[in-house]
Amino acid sequence: MIDVESSDWLPETIDPTVPSAARVYDYQLGGVHNFAVDRALGDQARVVWPDIALVAQANRAFLQRAVRFLSAAGVDQFLDIGSGIPTAGNVHEIALAANPAAHIVYADIDPVAVECSRALLADHPAVAVVQADFNRIDALLAHPDVTRLIDFTRPVAVLLVALLHVIGDEDHPQSSLARLRGKLPTGSYVALSHLSDEGPAERVRGIEELSQAMPTPIRLRSRDRIASYLDGFDLLEPGLVHAPEWRPDHPDDIDDDPERYCEFAAVARLA
Repeated sequence: MIDVESSDWLPETIDPTVPSAARVYDYQLGGVHNFAVDRALGDQARVVWPDIALVAQANRAFLQRAVRFLSAAGVDQFLDIGSGIPTAGNVHEIALAANPAAHIVYADIDPVAVECSRALLADHPAVAVVQADFNRIDALLAHPDVTRLIDFTRPVAVLLVALLHVIGDEDHPQSSLARLRGKLPTGSYVALSHLSDEGPAERVRGIEELSQAMPTPIRLRSRDRIASYLDGFDLLEPGLVHAPEWRPDHPDDIDDDPERYCEFAAVARLA
């Protein structure tokens, strides 16, 4: 495993004094693939939003439930865009346990996330890791490792988990989503989660201001705006809901106050 505190392996494009969304998220999950600058920003975020670590954990749990659901539905191809840094319960672990013939591609813009993922997955021929930008979706979908492992004539599950809230409006995420949708065959799925602007205005403002220190600042959006990202897909039950409410493993797993997570999640199918 990579020693992230050592500079020996760092790509030249990485400045360890600049925090990244992927590494701050890793820190909130209790991971070790982060720098001091990420932990400092993560600690500041906890002051502004004391529940932020719980939100990160709920997001990760949603991802895992979604992959199990999609695997049970017969999907054996997964494209995880904005995959972040490896931690327990990765997509490939769940998908391959359900179907050893499954193919998984992780894509992320963060070089640290990519290098850590490649180190972990070097011995998995059915899994690839690509450095790619969602804002250049055509190039991402045409990447040789994507086309090698993903057959776009058969249903694909695209995972956009905790991704779109680091895509600015000026980058036209709706356009990228439309191009992505146009590439997918009938029967494909999208799993999505997105932080919302529900909750105290002071917290919303604080999170957005803190995230300005990252190359990809966080953009909190309304539930209606988040729902619009799934235009052209059919929402599956229970629809766009707070992350802990999306098909919990057990009824007791739903938080007494799910709205405090201020994160919406859904799985939708292309009919």
